[in-house]
Amino acid sequence: MSSPSNTYNKQNSFFDIHHHKTLEDVFPRIRSLKERLATLPLSDYKKNIIQSACSELLEPETIDNKIIPFNLHSYNLDEIFQLEDKDLPRYLFYRFRYETFPQRLQLDDFPPCLQIEPASICNYRCLFCYQIDEEFTRKSNGMMGSMSLDLFKQLIDQAEGKCEAVTLASRGEPLICPDFESMIKYAGGKFLALKLNTNAWFLDEKMCHAILEAGVSTVVFSADAASEPTYSQLRVNGSLEKVFDNIKLFREIREKHFPELKMITRVSGVKVPGTDKLEDMEKFWGDLVDQVAFVKYNPWENSYDQPVNDTQEPCSDLWRRMFVWWDGKVNPCDVDFKSRLSTGNASSHDLSDLWQSSSYMAMRKKHKEQQRSQCDPCNRCTFV
Repeated sequence: MSSPSNTYNKQNSFFDIHHHKTLEDVFPRIRSLKERLATLPLSDYKKNIIQSACSELLEPETIDNKIIPFNLHSYNLDEIFQLEDKDLPRYLFYRFRYETFPQRLQLDDFPPCLQIEPASICNYRCLFCYQIDEEFTRKSNGMMGSMSLDLFKQLIDQAEGKCEAVTLASRGEPLICPDFESMIKYAGGKFLALKLNTNAWFLDEKMCHAILEAGVSTVVFSADAASEPTYSQLRVNGSLEKVFDNIKLFREIREKHFPELKMITRVSGVKVPGTDKLEDMEKFWGDLVDQVAFVKYNPWENSYDQPVNDTQEPCSDLWRRMFVWWDGKVNPCDVDFKSRLSTGNASSHDLSDLWQSSSYMAMRKKHKEQQRSQCDPCNRCTFV
Protein backbone atom coordinates (compact mmCIF):
# COMPACT_ATOMS: atom_id res chain seq x y z
CA MET A 1 0.00 0.00 0.00
CA SER A 2 1.31 3.43 -0.94
CA SER A 3 0.88 6.80 0.74
CA PRO A 4 -0.80 9.40 -1.49
CA SER A 5 1.48 12.28 -2.40
CA ASN A 6 -1.45 14.70 -2.14
CA THR A 7 -5.18 14.56 -1.71
CA TYR A 8 -7.29 16.66 -4.06
CA ASN A 9 -10.15 18.48 -2.33
CA LYS A 10 -13.11 18.65 -4.71
CA GLN A 11 -14.85 21.26 -2.57
CA ASN A 12 -11.98 23.71 -3.03
CA SER A 13 -10.76 23.10 -6.56
CA PHE A 14 -9.99 26.69 -7.58
CA PHE A 15 -6.32 27.59 -7.78
CA ASP A 16 -7.13 31.23 -8.45
CA ILE A 17 -10.07 33.24 -9.72
CA HIS A 18 -10.66 36.90 -10.46
CA HIS A 19 -14.04 37.98 -9.12
CA HIS A 20 -15.84 41.19 -8.20
CA LYS A 21 -17.69 40.93 -4.86
CA THR A 22 -16.78 40.44 -1.18
CA LEU A 23 -18.61 38.92 1.77
CA GLU A 24 -19.26 42.41 3.12
CA ASP A 25 -21.22 43.14 -0.06
CA VAL A 26 -23.72 40.35 0.64
CA PHE A 27 -23.97 40.52 4.44
CA PRO A 28 -26.82 43.11 4.48
CA ARG A 29 -29.00 40.82 2.35
CA ILE A 30 -28.21 37.81 4.54
CA ARG A 31 -29.02 39.75 7.72
CA SER A 32 -32.30 40.88 6.20
CA LEU A 33 -33.16 37.30 5.26
CA LYS A 34 -32.40 36.05 8.76
CA GLU A 35 -34.70 38.68 10.26
CA ARG A 36 -37.67 37.81 8.01
CA LEU A 37 -37.09 34.06 7.75
CA ALA A 38 -39.86 33.16 10.22
CA THR A 39 -42.46 34.85 7.99
CA LEU A 40 -41.56 32.91 4.83
CA PRO A 41 -43.86 30.08 3.63
CA LEU A 42 -41.22 27.36 3.98
CA SER A 43 -41.10 24.02 5.76
CA ASP A 44 -39.48 23.88 9.18
CA TYR A 45 -36.69 21.76 7.71
CA LYS A 46 -35.84 24.40 5.10
CA LYS A 47 -36.09 27.22 7.64
CA ASN A 48 -33.70 25.41 9.98
CA ILE A 49 -31.16 24.90 7.19
CA ILE A 50 -31.38 28.53 6.05
CA GLN A 51 -31.18 29.73 9.66
CA SER A 52 -27.98 27.72 10.12
CA ALA A 53 -26.55 29.11 6.88
CA CYS A 54 -27.22 32.71 7.92
CA SER A 55 -25.91 32.24 11.46
CA GLU A 56 -22.71 30.51 10.38
CA LEU A 57 -22.00 33.22 7.82
CA LEU A 58 -22.74 36.14 10.12
CA GLU A 59 -21.48 34.71 13.42
CA PRO A 60 -18.92 31.98 12.68
CA GLU A 61 -17.35 32.39 16.11
CA THR A 62 -20.48 30.94 17.73
CA ILE A 63 -20.15 27.61 15.91
CA ASP A 64 -18.85 24.47 17.59
CA ASN A 65 -15.10 24.47 16.98
CA LYS A 66 -15.28 20.80 16.00
CA ILE A 67 -16.92 21.67 12.69
CA ILE A 68 -15.95 24.02 9.88
CA PRO A 69 -18.49 26.86 9.59
CA PHE A 70 -20.37 27.32 6.35
CA ASN A 71 -18.69 29.85 4.12
CA LEU A 72 -19.17 31.27 0.64
CA HIS A 73 -16.46 31.00 -1.97
CA SER A 74 -15.54 34.04 -4.00
CA TYR A 75 -17.46 32.87 -7.05
CA ASN A 76 -20.60 32.30 -4.91
CA LEU A 77 -20.71 36.01 -4.15
CA ASP A 78 -21.08 36.88 -7.82
CA GLU A 79 -23.81 34.23 -8.05
CA ILE A 80 -25.74 35.82 -5.18
CA PHE A 81 -25.59 39.21 -6.87
CA GLN A 82 -27.39 37.70 -9.84
CA LEU A 83 -30.32 36.68 -7.61
CA GLU A 84 -33.42 38.54 -6.57
CA ASP A 85 -34.07 38.63 -2.82
CA LYS A 86 -36.92 36.12 -3.18
CA ASP A 87 -34.46 33.53 -4.48
CA LEU A 88 -31.81 33.96 -1.79
CA PRO A 89 -33.46 31.42 0.58
CA ARG A 90 -33.44 28.79 -2.17
CA TYR A 91 -29.80 29.50 -2.90
CA LEU A 92 -28.63 29.26 0.72
CA PHE A 93 -30.68 26.09 1.25
CA TYR A 94 -28.87 24.50 -1.71
CA ARG A 95 -25.42 25.87 -0.99
CA PHE A 96 -25.38 25.05 2.74
CA ARG A 97 -26.18 21.39 2.05
CA TYR A 98 -23.70 21.23 -0.84
CA GLU A 99 -20.84 22.63 1.28
CA THR A 100 -21.47 21.33 4.78
CA PHE A 101 -23.27 18.00 4.46
CA PRO A 102 -20.14 16.22 3.14
CA GLN A 103 -18.08 17.60 6.04
CA ARG A 104 -20.70 16.63 8.60
CA LEU A 105 -21.67 13.37 6.85
CA GLN A 106 -25.32 14.39 6.65
CA LEU A 107 -27.53 13.05 3.89
CA ASP A 108 -30.56 14.65 2.31
CA ASP A 109 -33.20 12.67 0.41
CA PHE A 110 -32.05 14.13 -2.93
CA PRO A 111 -28.56 15.14 -4.05
CA PRO A 112 -27.86 18.88 -3.61
CA CYS A 113 -26.29 18.82 -7.09
CA LEU A 114 -27.20 16.68 -10.09
CA GLN A 115 -24.60 16.36 -12.82
CA ILE A 116 -26.05 15.18 -16.11
CA GLU A 117 -23.92 14.03 -19.02
CA PRO A 118 -25.55 14.90 -22.38
CA ALA A 119 -22.71 13.09 -24.18
CA SER A 120 -19.62 11.10 -23.27
CA ILE A 121 -18.11 11.81 -26.69
CA CYS A 122 -15.58 14.61 -27.15
CA ASN A 123 -13.74 16.08 -30.11
CA TYR A 124 -10.74 16.93 -27.87
CA ARG A 125 -8.11 14.71 -26.31
CA CYS A 126 -6.91 16.90 -23.44
CA LEU A 127 -3.84 15.63 -21.62
CA PHE A 128 -5.58 15.60 -18.22
CA CYS A 129 -8.87 13.98 -19.25
CA TYR A 130 -10.52 10.57 -19.44
CA GLN A 131 -10.72 10.95 -23.21
CA ILE A 132 -7.10 9.86 -23.60
CA ASP A 133 -8.00 6.43 -22.23
CA GLU A 134 -8.32 4.21 -25.30
CA GLU A 135 -10.48 1.62 -23.58
CA PHE A 136 -12.96 4.32 -22.60
CA THR A 137 -13.21 5.88 -26.07
CA ARG A 138 -13.27 2.62 -28.02
CA LYS A 139 -16.81 2.51 -29.45
CA SER A 140 -17.06 -1.26 -29.18
CA ASN A 141 -16.86 -0.99 -25.38
CA GLY A 142 -20.18 0.83 -25.22
CA MET A 143 -19.12 3.84 -23.17
CA MET A 144 -19.50 6.39 -25.96
CA GLY A 145 -22.89 7.92 -26.71
CA SER A 146 -25.42 10.73 -26.31
CA MET A 147 -28.40 10.94 -23.96
CA SER A 148 -31.89 10.71 -25.40
CA LEU A 149 -34.19 13.69 -24.99
CA ASP A 150 -36.80 11.51 -23.28
CA LEU A 151 -34.36 10.39 -20.58
CA PHE A 152 -33.14 13.95 -20.09
CA LYS A 153 -36.69 15.21 -19.56
CA GLN A 154 -37.32 12.40 -17.09
CA LEU A 155 -34.29 13.49 -15.04
CA ILE A 156 -35.24 17.17 -15.11
CA ASP A 157 -38.81 16.40 -14.05
CA GLN A 158 -37.57 14.44 -11.05
CA ALA A 159 -35.04 17.09 -10.05
CA GLU A 160 -37.29 20.14 -10.36
CA GLY A 161 -38.36 21.34 -6.93
CA LYS A 162 -35.93 19.00 -5.15
CA CYS A 163 -32.61 20.30 -6.43
CA GLU A 164 -31.36 23.78 -7.33
CA ALA A 165 -28.04 22.83 -8.95
CA VAL A 166 -27.92 20.98 -12.26
CA THR A 167 -24.67 20.86 -14.20
CA LEU A 168 -24.60 19.73 -17.82
CA ALA A 169 -21.17 18.19 -18.25
CA SER A 170 -19.05 15.26 -17.29
CA ARG A 171 -16.88 12.94 -19.34
CA GLY A 172 -17.60 14.43 -22.78
CA GLU A 173 -18.51 17.63 -24.61
CA PRO A 174 -22.22 18.44 -23.98
CA LEU A 175 -22.76 20.36 -27.22
CA ILE A 176 -21.99 17.23 -29.26
CA CYS A 177 -25.33 15.77 -28.19
CA PRO A 178 -27.77 16.07 -31.14
CA ASP A 179 -30.63 17.04 -28.81
CA PHE A 180 -28.69 19.55 -26.74
CA GLU A 181 -30.64 22.62 -27.88
CA SER A 182 -33.92 20.94 -26.95
CA MET A 183 -32.43 19.81 -23.63
CA ILE A 184 -31.27 23.25 -22.58
CA LYS A 185 -34.62 24.73 -23.54
CA TYR A 186 -36.44 22.15 -21.40
CA ALA A 187 -34.22 22.72 -18.35
CA GLY A 188 -34.28 26.52 -18.60
CA GLY A 189 -35.94 28.41 -15.75
CA LYS A 190 -36.30 25.39 -13.46
CA PHE A 191 -33.14 25.70 -11.34
CA LEU A 192 -31.26 28.53 -9.65
CA ALA A 193 -27.88 27.07 -10.56
CA LEU A 194 -28.15 25.63 -14.06
CA LYS A 195 -24.59 25.35 -15.26
CA LEU A 196 -22.98 24.37 -18.55
CA ASN A 197 -19.36 23.38 -19.14
CA THR A 198 -18.17 23.43 -22.75
CA ASN A 199 -14.95 23.60 -24.75
CA ALA A 200 -16.75 26.18 -26.98
CA TRP A 201 -15.80 24.41 -30.22
CA PHE A 202 -19.43 23.98 -31.33
CA LEU A 203 -20.64 27.46 -30.35
CA ASP A 204 -22.27 28.75 -33.52
CA GLU A 205 -24.91 31.47 -33.69
CA LYS A 206 -27.83 29.05 -33.30
CA MET A 207 -26.28 27.34 -30.29
CA CYS A 208 -25.45 30.66 -28.65
CA HIS A 209 -29.07 31.76 -28.93
CA ALA A 210 -30.32 28.45 -27.50
CA ILE A 211 -28.10 28.74 -24.42
CA LEU A 212 -28.92 32.40 -23.84
CA GLU A 213 -32.66 31.94 -24.37
CA ALA A 214 -32.66 29.15 -21.77
CA GLY A 215 -31.24 31.55 -19.19
CA VAL A 216 -28.41 29.30 -18.04
CA SER A 217 -27.02 30.61 -14.74
CA THR A 218 -23.35 29.93 -15.42
CA VAL A 219 -21.54 29.05 -18.63
CA VAL A 220 -18.00 27.80 -18.18
CA PHE A 221 -15.73 27.81 -21.22
CA SER A 222 -12.88 25.39 -20.66
CA ALA A 223 -9.64 26.90 -21.92
CA ASP A 224 -6.31 26.27 -20.26
CA ALA A 225 -4.09 28.76 -22.05
CA ALA A 226 -3.89 32.21 -23.56
CA SER A 227 -1.36 31.45 -26.25
CA GLU A 228 -0.29 28.95 -28.86
CA PRO A 229 1.23 26.40 -29.00
CA THR A 230 0.38 25.90 -25.31
CA TYR A 231 -3.37 25.69 -25.96
CA SER A 232 -3.08 23.03 -28.66
CA GLN A 233 -0.51 21.08 -26.67
CA LEU A 234 -2.84 20.84 -23.67
CA ARG A 235 -6.15 20.65 -25.54
CA VAL A 236 -5.21 18.27 -28.32
CA ASN A 237 -7.32 18.69 -31.50
CA GLY A 238 -8.30 22.20 -30.40
CA SER A 239 -7.68 25.63 -31.87
CA LEU A 240 -7.26 28.72 -29.72
CA GLU A 241 -8.26 31.01 -32.58
CA LYS A 242 -11.52 29.16 -33.25
CA VAL A 243 -12.48 28.99 -29.58
CA PHE A 244 -11.65 32.67 -29.03
CA ASP A 245 -13.84 33.65 -31.98
CA ASN A 246 -16.70 31.47 -30.73
CA ILE A 247 -16.61 32.92 -27.21
CA LYS A 248 -16.43 36.41 -28.70
CA LEU A 249 -19.52 35.59 -30.78
CA PHE A 250 -21.32 34.44 -27.63
CA ARG A 251 -20.51 37.71 -25.88
CA GLU A 252 -21.64 39.79 -28.87
CA ILE A 253 -24.98 37.96 -29.13
CA ARG A 254 -25.51 38.29 -25.39
CA GLU A 255 -24.82 42.03 -25.42
CA LYS A 256 -26.98 42.68 -28.49
CA HIS A 257 -29.98 40.43 -27.88
CA PHE A 258 -29.92 39.63 -24.14
CA PRO A 259 -28.52 42.75 -22.44
CA GLU A 260 -30.56 42.26 -19.24
CA LEU A 261 -29.84 38.55 -18.85
CA LYS A 262 -28.37 37.62 -15.47
CA MET A 263 -25.71 35.10 -16.34
CA ILE A 264 -22.12 34.47 -15.29
CA THR A 265 -19.64 33.50 -17.97
CA ARG A 266 -16.26 32.11 -17.01
CA VAL A 267 -13.14 30.95 -18.78
CA SER A 268 -11.71 28.22 -16.58
CA GLY A 269 -8.45 26.43 -17.11
CA VAL A 270 -6.40 23.77 -15.41
CA LYS A 271 -3.26 25.36 -13.91
CA VAL A 272 -0.57 23.21 -15.45
CA PRO A 273 2.88 24.04 -14.04
CA GLY A 274 5.04 26.09 -16.39
CA THR A 275 2.16 27.40 -18.52
CA ASP A 276 0.34 30.74 -18.66
CA LYS A 277 -0.29 32.71 -15.47
CA LEU A 278 -3.71 33.95 -14.41
CA GLU A 279 -2.65 37.47 -15.40
CA ASP A 280 -1.99 36.21 -18.94
CA MET A 281 -5.39 34.52 -19.00
CA GLU A 282 -7.12 37.64 -17.68
CA LYS A 283 -5.46 39.83 -20.30
CA PHE A 284 -6.41 37.48 -23.15
CA TRP A 285 -9.91 36.38 -22.08
CA GLY A 286 -11.01 39.06 -19.62
CA ASP A 287 -12.92 41.25 -22.09
CA LEU A 288 -15.02 38.29 -23.27
CA VAL A 289 -16.26 36.85 -19.96
CA ASP A 290 -17.23 37.84 -16.41
CA GLN A 291 -14.67 35.67 -14.64
CA VAL A 292 -11.33 34.04 -15.40
CA ALA A 293 -10.19 31.17 -13.21
CA PHE A 294 -7.70 28.37 -12.82
CA VAL A 295 -8.57 25.10 -11.12
CA LYS A 296 -5.88 23.09 -9.41
CA TYR A 297 -3.78 20.83 -11.56
CA ASN A 298 -4.16 17.15 -10.83
CA PRO A 299 -1.81 15.13 -13.05
CA TRP A 300 -3.75 12.61 -15.12
CA GLU A 301 -3.67 9.31 -13.34
CA ASN A 302 -5.92 6.52 -14.46
CA SER A 303 -7.35 5.57 -11.08
CA TYR A 304 -7.75 1.95 -12.13
CA ASP A 305 -4.01 1.59 -12.75
CA GLN A 306 -2.79 3.21 -9.53
CA PRO A 307 -1.58 1.23 -6.51
CA VAL A 308 -3.85 0.98 -3.50
CA ASN A 309 -3.14 3.93 -1.17
CA ASP A 310 -3.93 4.79 2.45
CA THR A 311 -6.31 7.73 1.86
CA GLN A 312 -9.00 7.47 4.53
CA GLU A 313 -10.93 10.73 4.31
CA PRO A 314 -14.44 10.22 2.92
CA CYS A 315 -15.15 11.42 -0.61
CA SER A 316 -17.35 14.53 -0.52
CA ASP A 317 -19.26 13.60 -3.68
CA LEU A 318 -21.04 10.77 -1.84
CA TRP A 319 -23.02 13.37 0.11
CA ARG A 320 -23.36 16.25 -2.33
CA ARG A 321 -23.49 15.18 -5.97
CA MET A 322 -24.88 12.47 -8.22
CA PHE A 323 -23.64 11.80 -11.75
CA VAL A 324 -25.95 10.47 -14.44
CA TRP A 325 -24.24 9.27 -17.62
CA TRP A 326 -25.70 9.55 -21.10
CA ASP A 327 -27.17 6.02 -20.92
CA GLY A 328 -28.86 6.61 -17.57
CA LYS A 329 -26.20 4.89 -15.51
CA VAL A 330 -25.86 6.53 -12.08
CA ASN A 331 -22.38 6.93 -10.66
CA PRO A 332 -21.11 8.40 -7.38
CA CYS A 333 -18.20 10.21 -9.04
CA ASP A 334 -16.46 10.81 -12.36
CA VAL A 335 -13.04 9.54 -11.28
CA ASP A 336 -14.69 6.15 -11.70
CA PHE A 337 -15.31 7.02 -15.33
CA LYS A 338 -15.78 3.36 -16.31
CA SER A 339 -18.61 2.95 -13.80
CA ARG A 340 -17.37 0.15 -11.58
CA LEU A 341 -19.27 1.77 -8.71
CA SER A 342 -22.53 2.37 -10.57
CA THR A 343 -25.53 2.17 -8.26
CA GLY A 344 -28.23 1.62 -10.86
CA ASN A 345 -29.87 3.18 -13.90
CA ALA A 346 -32.05 6.28 -13.90
CA SER A 347 -33.99 5.11 -16.93
CA SER A 348 -35.72 2.51 -14.75
CA HIS A 349 -35.37 3.84 -11.19
CA ASP A 350 -36.25 7.08 -9.40
CA LEU A 351 -33.28 9.34 -8.61
CA SER A 352 -34.27 9.68 -4.95
CA ASP A 353 -34.44 5.90 -4.60
CA LEU A 354 -31.04 5.49 -6.22
CA TRP A 355 -29.50 8.22 -4.02
CA GLN A 356 -30.68 6.33 -0.93
CA SER A 357 -30.19 2.83 -2.33
CA SER A 358 -28.53 0.07 -0.33
CA SER A 359 -25.45 0.09 -2.58
CA TYR A 360 -25.00 3.87 -2.23
CA MET A 361 -25.51 3.67 1.54
CA ALA A 362 -23.04 0.79 1.85
CA MET A 363 -20.42 2.82 0.00
CA ARG A 364 -20.99 5.82 2.28
CA LYS A 365 -20.71 3.57 5.32
CA LYS A 366 -17.32 2.28 4.19
CA HIS A 367 -16.05 5.81 3.62
CA LYS A 368 -17.37 7.00 7.00
CA GLU A 369 -15.66 4.10 8.76
CA GLN A 370 -12.34 4.75 7.02
CA GLN A 371 -12.69 1.65 4.87
CA ARG A 372 -12.09 3.17 1.44
CA SER A 373 -9.73 0.25 0.89
CA GLN A 374 -12.81 -1.95 0.40
CA CYS A 375 -14.08 0.15 -2.52
CA ASP A 376 -12.38 -0.09 -5.90
CA PRO A 377 -11.29 2.36 -7.36
CA CYS A 378 -11.81 4.55 -4.22
CA ASN A 379 -8.87 2.65 -2.72
CA ARG A 380 -6.65 3.96 -5.53
CA CYS A 381 -8.02 7.51 -5.61
CA THR A 382 -6.79 10.64 -3.82
CA PHE A 383 -9.92 12.77 -4.32
CA VAL A 384 -11.81 13.68 -1.16
